[in-house]
Amino acid sequence: MSDLSAVKALVFDVFGTVVDWRTSLITDFIWWGKGRGISTDWTALVDGWRAVYSASMDDVRKHPERGYVMLDDLHRRSLEKLVEQFAIKGLTEADLDHLTKGWHRLHPWPDSVAGLTRLKTKFVISPLSNGNVALLTNMAKFAKLPWDLIMSAELFEHYKPDPETYLGAAKLLCLKPDHVMMVAAHNGDLAAAQKYGLKTAFVARPTEYGPLQKIDFEATGNWDIVARDFGGVADQLGC
Repeated sequence: MSDLSAVKALVFDVFGTVVDWRTSLITDFIWWGKGRGISTDWTALVDGWRAVYSASMDDVRKHPERGYVMLDDLHRRSLEKLVEQFAIKGLTEADLDHLTKGWHRLHPWPDSVAGLTRLKTKFVISPLSNGNVALLTNMAKFAKLPWDLIMSAELFEHYKPDPETYLGAAKLLCLKPDHVMMVAAHNGDLAAAQKYGLKTAFVARPTEYGPLQKIDFEATGNWDIVARDFGGVADQLGC
């Protein structure tokens, strides 16, 4: 393990790393659909929704003249297309809002809250997510995530892996990039963070995509920490 004595803050990817978005959304929508008498393949819809996640953010990058669009709005646009694709009829505006805000109601992985609580005793901890501020704040209340503050791509008007996100987080914390550690279950996120000078910690979440998972089963880069879960990160950082 490299020298991490200068690290003062840990910033976390959230979707997939801190919370189990797939199981949370599928379970939420199945029960909601039963109550509303709406039947569809919710698993396929959730997987389809996440599949267009990156493309929706890429569209924002390609068209800066249109201005930054926060993730809630991107999710809503993608959902409307999926509702039409799945031929789901009778949804009201309130229904579409409820489904979109399913991303605000995600459950943490079993180790997340306890691990974050341990890490918080020694470090400033914050999300560094593509989710917007309201989404991340509501999620933290719902999932009891003990963040010290909320940092979102929305603050920088750039989505990860743009450098403005990683360097912007360090700047807001008044820290040098190498005094900040990015924690993620995605090797690509860590590669970008490392490129811009942050320290890195990998935690595998091999069930994030269920049977659709194809990558990120294990660390593929030279990360500063590789751990089984957040408790393992805390162990290696002396918390």
